Amino acid sequence: MLVNSSQYGAGQRAQLMLRPLSENDTHCVQFSYFLYSRDGHSPGVLTVYVRVNGGSRGNAVWNVSGSQGRQWHQVELAVSTFWPSEYQIVFEATISSEQKGYIGLDDIVLFFSLCTDKVPHFSRLGDVEVNAGQNATFQCVATGRSTKTDPFLMEVSVRNGVLMSPYSVTSSVGERRLVAWFQVGGAQRGEQDLYRCLTQSTYGAAVSNFAELIVRVPPTPIAPPQLLRSGPTYLIIQLNTNSIVGDGPVIRREIVYRASHSPWSETHGVNSLTYKVWHLEPDTEYRISVLLTRPGEGGTGPPGPPLVSRTKCAEPMRPLRGLTASEIQSRQLLLQWEPVGYNLTRCHTYSLSLCYRYSTAAGGGAGGNNATVRECLSVERNTSRFTLRDLPPFHAVHVRLALANPEGKKESREVTFQTEEDRGIAPESLTFTPLDDMIFLKWEEPLEPNGLITQYEISYQSIESSDPSINVPGPRRTVSKLKNETYHMFSGLHPGTTYLVSVRARTAKGFGQTALTEITTNISAPAFDYEGAPSPLSESESTITVLLRPALGRGAPVSAYHVVVEEDGSRQVRRRELGHMECFPAPSSHGESPGGGGGASGAPPHYYTAELTPSSLPEATPFTVGDNHTYNGYWNTPLDPSKNYLIYFQASSNFRGVSAQSHLPNEHSYVLLVISLHLLSFILCSRKKVNINKAVMTYRQEKTRKLGSLDCSTTEHSTLQQDDRTTQTFMDSHNSTLSLSSSSCSSDEQRSSVNESSSLLGGSPRRHCRRKSSPYHTGQLHPAVRVADLLQHINQMKTGEGYGFKQEYEVRLHRHRVKMHSLLADPNSDYVNANYIDVTHCSVSLSAGPKQDMIYDFWRMVWQENCYSIVMITKLVEVGRVSRIRDIKITLLKTETLAEYTVRTFAMERRGYPAKHEVCQLHFTNWPEHGVPYHATGLLAFLRRVKASTPPDAGPVVVHCSMGAGRTGCYIVLDVMLDMAECEGVVDIYNCVKTLCSRRINMIQTEEQYIFIHDAILEACLCGETAIPISEFALTYKDMLSVDSQTNTSQLREEFQVMERPTESAGPSLKSVPAISSGPPPDQMSISASEGELSDEDSAALPPSDFWRLVFDYGCTSIVMLNQLNQSNSYWPETGMQQFGPMTVELLSRSTDDNVVTRLFRVTNITRLQEGHLVVRHFQFLRWSAYREIPDSKKAFLNLLAQVQKWQRECGDGRTVVHCLNGGGRSGTFCACTMIMEMVHHHNMVDVFYAVKTLRNSKPNMVESMVSVLTFVNN
Repeated sequence: MLVNSSQYGAGQRAQLMLRPLSENDTHCVQFSYFLYSRDGHSPGVLTVYVRVNGGSRGNAVWNVSGSQGRQWHQVELAVSTFWPSEYQIVFEATISSEQKGYIGLDDIVLFFSLCTDKVPHFSRLGDVEVNAGQNATFQCVATGRSTKTDPFLMEVSVRNGVLMSPYSVTSSVGERRLVAWFQVGGAQRGEQDLYRCLTQSTYGAAVSNFAELIVRVPPTPIAPPQLLRSGPTYLIIQLNTNSIVGDGPVIRREIVYRASHSPWSETHGVNSLTYKVWHLEPDTEYRISVLLTRPGEGGTGPPGPPLVSRTKCAEPMRPLRGLTASEIQSRQLLLQWEPVGYNLTRCHTYSLSLCYRYSTAAGGGAGGNNATVRECLSVERNTSRFTLRDLPPFHAVHVRLALANPEGKKESREVTFQTEEDRGIAPESLTFTPLDDMIFLKWEEPLEPNGLITQYEISYQSIESSDPSINVPGPRRTVSKLKNETYHMFSGLHPGTTYLVSVRARTAKGFGQTALTEITTNISAPAFDYEGAPSPLSESESTITVLLRPALGRGAPVSAYHVVVEEDGSRQVRRRELGHMECFPAPSSHGESPGGGGGASGAPPHYYTAELTPSSLPEATPFTVGDNHTYNGYWNTPLDPSKNYLIYFQASSNFRGVSAQSHLPNEHSYVLLVISLHLLSFILCSRKKVNINKAVMTYRQEKTRKLGSLDCSTTEHSTLQQDDRTTQTFMDSHNSTLSLSSSSCSSDEQRSSVNESSSLLGGSPRRHCRRKSSPYHTGQLHPAVRVADLLQHINQMKTGEGYGFKQEYEVRLHRHRVKMHSLLADPNSDYVNANYIDVTHCSVSLSAGPKQDMIYDFWRMVWQENCYSIVMITKLVEVGRVSRIRDIKITLLKTETLAEYTVRTFAMERRGYPAKHEVCQLHFTNWPEHGVPYHATGLLAFLRRVKASTPPDAGPVVVHCSMGAGRTGCYIVLDVMLDMAECEGVVDIYNCVKTLCSRRINMIQTEEQYIFIHDAILEACLCGETAIPISEFALTYKDMLSVDSQTNTSQLREEFQVMERPTESAGPSLKSVPAISSGPPPDQMSISASEGELSDEDSAALPPSDFWRLVFDYGCTSIVMLNQLNQSNSYWPETGMQQFGPMTVELLSRSTDDNVVTRLFRVTNITRLQEGHLVVRHFQFLRWSAYREIPDSKKAFLNLLAQVQKWQRECGDGRTVVHCLNGGGRSGTFCACTMIMEMVHHHNMVDVFYAVKTLRNSKPNMVESMVSVLTFVNN
């Protein structure tokens, strides 16, 4: 093709099109071109296009313009197309505006091979598929001679031949291979098109095949997921992915969910069409969508429509904690607890209620049943405070919180609060017995006293009197009474006088309401003023004149005087023996009175001879008996000289129309006159008529009933005086059948007394009382105290002003010594420093601790008195297993070592005696050098062991300490008083101590010992006997767990509450230390403390050096760890040796099973190498989860106990360190179980209460639940 530019207009084009070609490889088109103009002007432009598949020609793949000289130039065009695509080459000449010169094209040759090295060719350009929004990258690879400076372009077919420049060009193999990178950023569906590579050089051009850019849209489900089922922490859904928007295939399904109120979401992959979304929050709205993913980067589509659903409520997480009383008043409690949050309620719809209960007296006096008041109150949500009102003062109020939602309810542990005291209220049931000058008043303690009554105050005032000589109203007088005195005897009162009496009770808050009553005293018999037997003024054969004196009315004026004649002298002797007589009853009419001599057969033995009015006898006046006159209807008949007469003068009073004859008591004066007419006796007798108000019982009857009644255990102090003729010592009254003269008790009352006391001592008694019945009141100034009143009595004595333990501790002393058989060689050898003390069922021989020169006398006394039990309350210095003391040989047979006492059995042999004598020494080792034991629990257990070990036919029990007094006296008083409390329901500590001190000097040496006796007896009465034979334990445990339908409590709960009741101790409490229990003692674990101050928390709270020093110093061979390892930093080396301060700890071995990790350590104190090393076995228990009261596996825990005990037996007497998080709950359970297992092994009995009480004496938080121990014991 040749084009003369001058012949055509500017812009005209000439085209040469080759036929379409469809070969499957790179073709090389070679052609020559000519562009020339003489004057150097451009003839035009020669352009080459490559059209593919009949499409647009696109951009020029090669072009040339301007004058190129007069020669031909050869150019190669490398076209890389692949089947089935076809292409067509188009040559186009375009005339320039200059219109001069020639454009020529010749020698077009098609080679089905590669071009020469001068022109590169492209490798096949592949299609690119991306997901929408992702970058699409094309890679154009040119092989041949080319340089990075050659232009590389990418042509976009559909978008009008848009050209793109590469973002990167790389070369390799000496620049014979160039790679150009083209990128379509964020490809969208509209950018889907055909792309090819172009390059030009001076030798030609190259063009690649068209590749397609495919853009896929990630899929999205059309419908939201479907809810199948919901729960508190899960939602089960169906995905619903059958219908989608976008391109497939779906290669992954996911769900994305979030709480509606939260911006944070979470995504889970799903392998099925249904899915359970776990670990959701209860009662929370969630939005759940489905994500679908197709292949390739960015193939995950947007979330589908969400499912909005709410989970159900869950049961509250746990009960509310921290229930405390921030303010306690007498009638209300201000309670508070931890804030209530969603983390506890686990539901937005919940209710909070506060339930409380307390017991009130339901009537019937002290023995009546209690009524329980129960109520639950609704508490506002989102509050943690509540005021509980209208409560009774001084009551134990049991409160618990109940947190409820639609799915469940959690109730907190019941917490007990004691409301404060309020002013006392009026005493109840005022009863009285009036006499002429005394009133016996009795009342009952109010059923609801509003607190502990500390005092009663009685006020009385005369307001009315029938005696005109009495000034009314009289002054008001006040009497104070002790809290256990519910009666009073008013003395020195006026007869026939009405008194206004008020009684009120006082608590710590003051006096309260007053109980009022009016009481009228009885009138007294008129009193005569005769200094001696009156003498007759004159006499005749038929008359006798005597001087009559007016009587003095007492309580009422004299209403009449009578002169009575008795003609028979047969009563004279009897009257003289009696010393007094009754007044003669007045005849109902004058006709009944005999006349004349009155001595006829059938006549009455006496007759009224005159009645005188008080006005006729204003002063002493002579009166002639037998003057034959009539006085107020009575004939004064003449006397018969041949007969003997007794003449009586009596006065009578009337009061309020009620009359009654009464005898003249022996303290009132009377006159007996014997004169002649042959024999004449003249007796002055006063007669009274009595008005009895309300009470029908006389004073003596009331007094006798009161002193003999079990309901009144104290006597009135100020008005009753002790009769010396009936005085007895305490021990005599408790060992004989004699009773005080003023006391009597019916058999029914005695039986009720035993029943009452038995209930106070912890249920039905386990043994019969060995004491004979004895009166309650062994002293009137210091009366016996009922067991039921013992706690109140002790508190009063400790806090009372003016009279307490210090004032009561005053005794008088005498001696009652043991007299020995004299030795033949020594007539003065009958002395031993010992005394007899008679107690209950046997005698006790007290002695001082035998010194070296008295040991033989001591054992001689044991042999002579046939003593089996020796109670030792002092320290011990052992001298060997066999001792020979003169003619006595003592052999130690066996020793039983317990935590607080040791039992030794001896065999005694004496020269000249064929039989052996066995002796049991019970040695209490826990009495400190000074003072008294910290707690009475161990001493009470020791006392029970002595009683159980002593045969009934044995001789006296020998009790001794270092001095034979003090500790010994405390022991004996406890023995006597506990028997008295169990058999009679009362204790009389004062008189018991007084009598003991009269038998042996200084039996109670200090006030501290005296107070300790009270506290010990109180603990014994509160706790009672709690040991259970192992054969009966299963049945007893079942009964203890049963809940009483009336009280809504069980015996187990009551027993645990008794344990938590404070019983004061005379000694200081132990410092807070980790629980360190001794291995061998079967009855009790001993608690030891290190020198430094130690924490009662987990061992990790201690520095490891202090902990290991504690282990080493106390010779601890076992360590029991009851908390999880992740809750405590390890304090041991995992391998090899590690040093903690002065202590080196070396791990010798380690073994592990499912329940316990056992480690063996060797511990050494490098500062005391001379003491050697200590081998310690460490038991780490794995089966006790956090926040559980008992271990996960009972069997595993019992196996742990067995492993520790086995190791302890191998090691000897080493101690065991037990620790947990707080040094109490879990450690206490372990120690208590160990103690109980030893009890079962050695004594075949179980005493859970004693084990727990002993531990809690040292640490109050030891064993937080009694069920945790009983559960293991029952297994």
